[in-house]
Amino acid sequence: MQILQWFRQKFPQSYAFFRGIYFSIKVAAHKEKPIEEVFTQIKCENRWGSSESVSGGGSEIEQTRTLITELPRMWKAKGIKSILDIPCGDFNWMKEIDLSAFDYIGGDIVDELISENAMKYSSKSIKFMTLNLVTDILPRKDLIFVRDCFVHLAYKDIRNAIANIKKSGCKYLMTTTFPEHHNNHDIVTGEWRTINLQDKPFNFPKPEYTLIENCTENYCKDKAMGLWLIEHI
Repeated sequence: MQILQWFRQKFPQSYAFFRGIYFSIKVAAHKEKPIEEVFTQIKCENRWGSSESVSGGGSEIEQTRTLITELPRMWKAKGIKSILDIPCGDFNWMKEIDLSAFDYIGGDIVDELISENAMKYSSKSIKFMTLNLVTDILPRKDLIFVRDCFVHLAYKDIRNAIANIKKSGCKYLMTTTFPEHHNNHDIVTGEWRTINLQDKPFNFPKPEYTLIENCTENYCKDKAMGLWLIEHI
């Protein structure tokens, strides 16, 4: 990962593009691997290249200040009292939100992350579970919060995850979308690309609420969290 960190420091404006090429090469070897193995290896190698969070630059505090401030306000305004955050990653930025008023479960496919989070952050209102969004039965909550996940999944895994979310009995889905991007394309699970959930092949309706993240990473200016009633997707 040293080459990525060096490139990020020297050429910050081109970092996201270079990282995409770099991971396209690295991830080709993952094409036939189980999804758990893919993301466990990414975590173990700190493949996203962040010195602050193994979940990547998008999970650094600087990139999530808007979310930290605005999410609890929006959740309360919508009457949301229980949340399944999947994938929760290393909980780097979510720990900055006061979750005492919510019934929160952080789920992730990487068992080591869940063990580490449970030791550091578990409380009366905060629990962690090893969960596969694509295949596992999901706890029923008011909200499934899925940030920076579909951007890393192949179409088939996204379709299966959405079908699984629809079966969960949860009311809302809040997930990452790029409303100004119109170039959806398939990838190998473990890569990254922008994705607009209102475009083909997903064709989500207009979200009930859109929170622009104010992301400063290249190619991510319109990065947002969209809120949908699950029965409408």
